[in-house]
Amino acid sequence: MAKDIWKPGNMLYPLPAVLVTATDGEGNDNVFTVAWTGTVSSDPAMVYISVRPSRHSYDMIKHTGQFVINLTTEELAKATDYCGVKSGRDEDKFKAMNLTKEEAKYVAAPLIKESPVNIECEVLEITHLGTHDMFLAKVLCVHADEKYMDSKGKFDLAMAAPLVYSHGQYYGVGKKLGRFGFSVRKNKKRK
Repeated sequence: MAKDIWKPGNMLYPLPAVLVTATDGEGNDNVFTVAWTGTVSSDPAMVYISVRPSRHSYDMIKHTGQFVINLTTEELAKATDYCGVKSGRDEDKFKAMNLTKEEAKYVAAPLIKESPVNIECEVLEITHLGTHDMFLAKVLCVHADEKYMDSKGKFDLAMAAPLVYSHGQYYGVGKKLGRFGFSVRKNKKRK
C-alpha cells in the first residue's frame, strides 16, 4: 500500500480535548479549549499546554502563573467546542455553557464541577514556539470525582466517557482493549 507524503504537520492524533480555566487575579475568570496538552513527567508530576498568545486566557496565565486542566467527557462535547470557538473577551462562557465554577485548593483559577478530573497547575516556564507558547507546569494536586470510582475505589476514567480531538473532529474513546503490560502478562492457571 502506497502512502502519500505531506508537508510537515501535526498528525499526532487523537489528543485529549480539555477545558483550561484561568483567572486574572482580579475576579475575571475564563475557560477555553486546548487540545495541545500532555504529560511531561510523572515524578515530579508535570504537564504542559500550548496556547496562542492571541488567546484571551494567555495573558491571564502568564500574569498569575496558574491554570487548571479540566478533563472533558462526551457529555461536555458541546461546551468543549463552544469554549474553543468563542472568546472570553466577548462573553462569560461559564454562564453560556452552564459550567459550574468550584474553588481550587492551591490556585486562584476555578475548577469545573462537571469535569471528572481537575488538575491544578503552576507554571514553571514559558517557551516561545512558533504559533504557540508552551506553558510547562508543575501539578499541584488532582481532583477526581467520586462518581467515577470503581468497586475497588480506583478511578475509572472510561466510566466518564472521555472526549478526544482528532484533526478537527471530536470522538469518544471507545472500548478498552487492554491494560498496561497485557501483551506480556502470563495468564494464571485456574484450579
